[in-house]
Amino acid sequence: MQQKYRSFMVASLATAGLGLIVSAIAVPTKADSWDKMTYVTINEKVIAGNKVLEPGTYVWKLLDSQSDRHIVQIFDKDQRHLEETILAIPNYRLEPTGDSHFSFWETPPGVPKAIRAWFYPGDNFGQEFAYPKKLVAQFATIVPVPVPMAYKEPEPAPAAAPAPAAQPAPEPAAAEPAPSPEPAPQPATPAPAPAPQDTASALPHTASNIPLIAFLGLGSFGLAGLLSLSGKRT
Repeated sequence: MQQKYRSFMVASLATAGLGLIVSAIAVPTKADSWDKMTYVTINEKVIAGNKVLEPGTYVWKLLDSQSDRHIVQIFDKDQRHLEETILAIPNYRLEPTGDSHFSFWETPPGVPKAIRAWFYPGDNFGQEFAYPKKLVAQFATIVPVPVPMAYKEPEPAPAAAPAPAAQPAPEPAAAEPAPSPEPAPQPATPAPAPAPQDTASALPHTASNIPLIAFLGLGSFGLAGLLSLSGKRT
């Protein structure tokens, strides 16, 4: 009984999800089997590759390439402006349908739906798009935070006391001059030698006057002899 109930719930959720997809993207009105050209009308914002598509009608088709059949191009309704080029990867389904089928990545609340895969009518292979991490993160940061019903504005905090005025920094003390180096000691000059004294004046007065008296007596005798000779001649 529980197994049947779970199977019923899974089938109900799948049906609900398909209904959301169909409401977001309408059935195409024109298609081509080679380039898979499809007119797609959306009634809300969706993310396709790295582009956010606004509500409106767009033309989806594959790039005309023989080597790569997984390059999706999205044009405006008149195919005058290329909105986005997506490098897709192959995706497969077991049972093809008669209309275009789109599946979506799961995104956070408030973020537009992101297209995950696109299947052309009657094909069991389709195009899968990478998850748009950057766009989802960008939208998630701008989603407003819900406010609870019983929210109350916090009371304003008392004004903080003014901070004391900053004291001026003390001026640095003047640096004392470095002491001048002491002069090197000069070699001592030898004292001048004493001047030689006069030997005559320095002789001791110990000689006797007798030789002088004798010398004077001899002189007197000589002078007397000279005087006598001169008198005889006259």
